[in-house]
Amino acid sequence: MGYVINEKCIAELDGSCVDVCPVDCIYEGLTKRYINPTECIDCGACLPECPVDAITAPGPKTDPTWAQDNAAFFSTVLPGRDAPLESPGGASGAGAIGVDTPLVDNWTKE
Repeated sequence: MGYVINEKCIAELDGSCVDVCPVDCIYEGLTKRYINPTECIDCGACLPECPVDAITAPGPKTDPTWAQDNAAFFSTVLPGRDAPLESPGGASGAGAIGVDTPLVDNWTKE
């Protein structure tokens, strides 16, 4: 399991994490960003850059709900798409994806 972006990122598309990622593995959904677990090299450059502390390092404190959600963004067919995103080889080439996972779509802040 690699780095994970959790619910604190919903409606917070600052982009500081994207700017420092050396492998361009942080993708933009409609309201949240997602780290591609296949492309991430676990360098941690994104961690201190997140203004809302939405990124967690791999380990026992990583919420499995958000780890699964990050993986699902790339492995499942998202609304309005014909195939899973999988590993397109970089977020900048893919552009904004424009949709989120069902978990994020249905998320309500407490």
